[in-house]
Amino acid sequence: MTDAIFAEGLVKRYGKVTALDGIDLAVPEGSVLAMLGPNGAGKTTTVRVLTTLLVPDSGRATVAGIDVLAEPRQLRERIGASGQYAAVDEYLTGFENLEMVGRLYHLGTKRSKARARELLERFDLAEAGDRPVKGYSGGMRRRLDLAGALVANPRVLFLDEPTTGLDPRARLDLWDVISELVAGGTTLLLTTQYMEEADRLADSIVVIDRGTIIERGTADELKDRVGGERIELVVADQAELQTARQALERLSCGDIHADPGTRRLTVPISGGSSSLVDAIALLNDRGIKLHDVGLRRPTLDDVFLALTGHSTEEADEDSEQGDRGTGRKAVADRKERELSR
Repeated sequence: MTDAIFAEGLVKRYGKVTALDGIDLAVPEGSVLAMLGPNGAGKTTTVRVLTTLLVPDSGRATVAGIDVLAEPRQLRERIGASGQYAAVDEYLTGFENLEMVGRLYHLGTKRSKARARELLERFDLAEAGDRPVKGYSGGMRRRLDLAGALVANPRVLFLDEPTTGLDPRARLDLWDVISELVAGGTTLLLTTQYMEEADRLADSIVVIDRGTIIERGTADELKDRVGGERIELVVADQAELQTARQALERLSCGDIHADPGTRRLTVPISGGSSSLVDAIALLNDRGIKLHDVGLRRPTLDDVFLALTGHSTEEADEDSEQGDRGTGRKAVADRKERELSR
């Protein structure tokens, strides 16, 4: 299968800070790659290099078969991009925003208008299409921004943390839209801090930290590598905590963690739901009552704590400066990119 996105040895520095330190990527056509990482890890910088908004200090990359460095203008005709900040003009209506993007892509007046209406309908924005964007909710702005990235029917789409700041309902709605795009054959590179987002959307995942890819695999593979599944339970009576711990030792595949303050036990296992059933039976046999019990899988923070020693909340300030700085002025960036054609 042909790689729609390929990168080898990408390096980008901001003064003394190395934002990218030899990034290698390969994304087959029609698939989804999620880049997971904390703030400042280099995710946004990678996207901006691949979308021609930044020139790397070294390395090479192709997108849709086009050399990113040698033919940037040709590449811009084949891709769509949506950044961390909705690249929309809040003083224009939703329709006017999309029509403007169509004109920047040289679709012509008639086609730009028609495409704007098509996308407003597709993204459930038809009723709000003739209202100024300044009255839109965060979820509506995100959907409009994604619609703008699709005006020219791109073969490859880059979404940089598209659901950051959205409420759970708006996030689920946007996931549905993205899933439809991928089902239609679009290749997607997605950056995110949400493991559940990668679970839902990605065929494969790369974990990036401080400008370096530190792990690759599917969501399940990454979770398994940091300890797999575990049973978490809370006993009703703190006096029974140690009894419960002893009862579950035969099921555990590692050290059992007990927290007397919360009456909680964390039991690493490898048997999935069958181990949970066995655990409940063992505790029932001993008359141990529970307030809560469940089968858990590693979270994104679990993955990062295991792989890097810090959580997604702990971003390096110097790294953030480079990555966040390149994420500002999104509306101006989009307009500048298109007008440069």
